[in-house]
Amino acid sequence: MLTSHAAPDFLDSAHEWRRLFAEAWGTFLLVVVAAGATVVAAGSGGAITLGMRVVAPGLMVMAIIYFMGAVGGAHLNPAVTLAFAARRNFPWRRVPGYLGAQCVGAIAAAAFLRAMFGNVALLGATVPAAGTSDLQALVMEILLTTGLVGTILGTASGARNIGANGALAVGGYIALAGLWAAPISGASMNPVRSFAPDLLRGDLTTTWIYVLGPLLGAAIAVGFEWILKGHATASGTLAAQGEPPGDEESPGGG
Repeated sequence: MLTSHAAPDFLDSAHEWRRLFAEAWGTFLLVVVAAGATVVAAGSGGAITLGMRVVAPGLMVMAIIYFMGAVGGAHLNPAVTLAFAARRNFPWRRVPGYLGAQCVGAIAAAAFLRAMFGNVALLGATVPAAGTSDLQALVMEILLTTGLVGTILGTASGARNIGANGALAVGGYIALAGLWAAPISGASMNPVRSFAPDLLRGDLTTTWIYVLGPLLGAAIAVGFEWILKGHATASGTLAAQGEPPGDEESPGGG
């Protein structure tokens, strides 16, 4: 149910196709960088280091928020969409469309990587590292996603996903999480980022970790945000929904 602080005209579905296109395109860019960094690293003889691989998705998310966060919120992640809906910043009836667009974008990215480079490096799939149990990977994904969604909800302000300063916070968090946790679970924090490579390579054995973990982490983050701030805010609603075309604020707006 939409809160009383809905973004102007957000209930008007005339521009929904723009929002869904933005979600699909943004998720494509995120997954093609996040998974593609591993794929390219495998064929570059070590030219792409672990540090580069984990920082790249953070920089991409930062750019996406800046250039089209105002269109529809730049969720790029089912865990984020569901968290915004549970937080009552985003209408539940729009959730299926966003999740579908994210899946389309992620699968298209994995298909692009396979067409370009072949089925190498597991298409950039996230899997538990050698010596890491499924339970350890699951707990790590829960923890990392709790922090990510908490960062998104906690910094939500202004008329785009999380505002200009928030783009730095979220991009920085993604890079930081990868720097210390990627060698354990892959630091996915995003169900479609993990599902798409697994689907295209035909191995869904560990996919449940990267679906369940982020969803549980998002639920915990919503609970923490309620403890910290109480009811949903108008700025959080604008952040989750974006603005109608022509109403976007300048990048420094808040």
